[in-house]
Amino acid sequence: MKRIILTGGGTAGHVTPNIALLPRLKELGYDIQYIGSYNGIEKELIEPFGIPYHGISSGKLRRYFSMKNFSDPFRVLKGFSEANKLIRDLKPDVIFSKGGFVSVPVVLAGKKNKVPVVIHESDMTPGLANKLSLPSAAKVCCNFPETLEHLPADKAVLTGSPIRQELLSGNKIAALDLCGFSADKPVILVIGGSLGSVVVNNAVRLALPDLLEQFHVIHLCGKGKLDASLNNVEGYAQFEYIKSELRDIFALADVVISRAGANAICELLALRKPNLLIPLSANASRGDQILNARSFERQGFSVVIEEEELSKELLLESVRDLYANRDTYMSAMRKSTLQNSIETITNIIEEVRKK
Repeated sequence: MKRIILTGGGTAGHVTPNIALLPRLKELGYDIQYIGSYNGIEKELIEPFGIPYHGISSGKLRRYFSMKNFSDPFRVLKGFSEANKLIRDLKPDVIFSKGGFVSVPVVLAGKKNKVPVVIHESDMTPGLANKLSLPSAAKVCCNFPETLEHLPADKAVLTGSPIRQELLSGNKIAALDLCGFSADKPVILVIGGSLGSVVVNNAVRLALPDLLEQFHVIHLCGKGKLDASLNNVEGYAQFEYIKSELRDIFALADVVISRAGANAICELLALRKPNLLIPLSANASRGDQILNARSFERQGFSVVIEEEELSKELLLESVRDLYANRDTYMSAMRKSTLQNSIETITNIIEEVRKK
């Protein structure tokens, strides 16, 4: 039987594309193994699928000063040793990496053991983990046309991001029941990222009384970020995190307010949901979400408000304009060529394995 190792972790965005590939990889006859960190979010997300999970030591490689910079290199070296042993024992035919720092020792160990590696870069420009992995990769998949100029021409392939197919088959009625809504108003879905964005949460809650005059609001606000004072507000439903019901909520949503993580916005593209993106500030990141959001804006898929500009008035104005012009955004999304990423990526995996 063919065997593949999947790796990636640190955030949900480094795991969900791997999950999206599982059904097709099984159809192709792969035995699937997963390497992640000992207790990262990837372990929690992968275990329900019955995929053998192998934890390794993981450390973050930072561009800024931190005391952890003195200890984390040793964690990375330990992770490389553990990944190297796992690869020798498992003898995979191919490795697929979705990025995050836990993936670096896996990719490097793959190269050492002459196992071909395919990596996927979600953001406009490669993150540090994938930059370190590039020399060891046979092929590099990416989401944005602009990314190709940052990658080796002989390795780069524009694929888009694999989307979990179950997200395309949601039930609006089930979502109405879950949220306790009637069907008399359009619905805004707010997604603040897998960890929850305080900035997005606060802005939405400040504008909530005005939003509820025209819309119902579903708010995925992140773990520990619920506001108990809003539990009984009519037309408003808040959740820390949604798993199996997410497809139903997507089906119900007319427009979406979201952070601009690459996988999240690619899901919005696949679902053709008009969206308002509030990217993570460059002060709190390397600025990749801003680049992602501006690319989607240029392609006609999204409206963008940067954090520094965010206000109650601008949020309300932007949401109302987005809803009024939603057909224009959906039309642009329908014309996108990045709609069959799973087949494209698994074809690349097969091609690399056979070589």
